[in-house]
Amino acid sequence: MSLEITVAVPFKQHGEQTLSPGEFVVALAVDREWFSPDQAQRLIDIAEGKKLLVRDDRGIHAQFDHTSVSIPESFEPSESIFRDQSAFEQILQILETTSESKQSTVAAINERQQQLGITVETAAAVYACERDISTDKVRQLARQELEKNDGERYT
Repeated sequence: MSLEITVAVPFKQHGEQTLSPGEFVVALAVDREWFSPDQAQRLIDIAEGKKLLVRDDRGIHAQFDHTSVSIPESFEPSESIFRDQSAFEQILQILETTSESKQSTVAAINERQQQLGITVETAAAVYACERDISTDKVRQLARQELEKNDGERYT
């Protein structure tokens, strides 16, 4: 619930269903001072992995009714929202062992996601395979993501 409340704050603050990534990050990192800009950006990835947000060329879209989320006056998100890493984040950590920068890696993954019309987690797995970084962990995470999204078992 803490994640949903945290993600709702920027949308409620702006009164919009769609925000630019910059607006989302500023709302959490600058306006609320809850996170660093990097953490706020990471929160986008986590929320996307949890199906609370979806990203496209127009921005970040809330995939839940943020207007119905009640934000307690004294609410401050706990660091625990970062502990449960999405498959995307786990694959990204594996990819960070290569010589590419995190920024270029994320940009390439986002490009695959848009080109192929797949989840960011699946795009990260595809990108890892393209880079010959197809570890058992990447395959396991990709399989879990596909099973979760399609309700089917892939072997």
